Amino acid sequence: MTAFGGSATGLICAGQLVRRSEMEQIDIVDNPHSAEKLWGFGAPCRVSRRVAIAFLLPATTMLRATLATAAVSPPPAALTPQDLDDLRRVTAYLNGIHTMTARFRQSSAGGGNASGSLWMARPGRMRFEYDPPSPVLLIADRFYVYYVDKQLAQMSKVGLKSTPAWFLLRDPITFDDLLVTRFERSANTLTVTVVEPAEPDKGSLTIVFSSQPMALRQWTIVDQQRKVTTVSVSNIQIGVALDPELFVYRDPFTAGRRQFQP
Repeated sequence: MTAFGGSATGLICAGQLVRRSEMEQIDIVDNPHSAEKLWGFGAPCRVSRRVAIAFLLPATTMLRATLATAAVSPPPAALTPQDLDDLRRVTAYLNGIHTMTARFRQSSAGGGNASGSLWMARPGRMRFEYDPPSPVLLIADRFYVYYVDKQLAQMSKVGLKSTPAWFLLRDPITFDDLLVTRFERSANTLTVTVVEPAEPDKGSLTIVFSSQPMALRQWTIVDQQRKVTTVSVSNIQIGVALDPELFVYRDPFTAGRRQFQP
């Protein structure tokens, strides 16, 4: 994964050492002595990379270490006819969302919290803009997810289809290629947990909906190290007109970088 920008020759961000190459490309190098800082909240980044992109980046991208245990698929949930009907309702609701705006609040197991605004346009496009003092911006543009740290003048990207965000951004949305391990119904709430059948050790995605009327309320990512990040959404508006420029990454750091001359 690469990042661009910034005027310093070396940058440190929550345990990551970033060095500039001759072509202004920044290679992110793990600091093995700073793993605890890397996954926590702290200056100068305020929102850690793992927490900021827990929903948008996969466990294999967020983590530098993998579990040594073999992957064992959990048993599928025993779905009743009513469960299957509700799952079809959930699928129809998600496929009916073409554009959406909302406020979000994000929390992690380490006690970090952040909030901001999100915009979504299916298929493939999403924008998360964190409230100050966080400098983080996330953009999905059909092909990549861009992580932008405006304070450090740094950008990283990863393929969209390799991220959990692809579940909500693909068209059509379906549960057919996922393993449903939990389906719960409570007072006006439906909760669905899914894993990748071929790679269940990569973690799980749990989505919570209001039942009447159907509405997205929350999702939780449990990653490969069993770290938990939850994003709750509110003030949802569906079917609104959105500026396509919201989902276009334009390098804001170009002017501050010297140009490479071959």
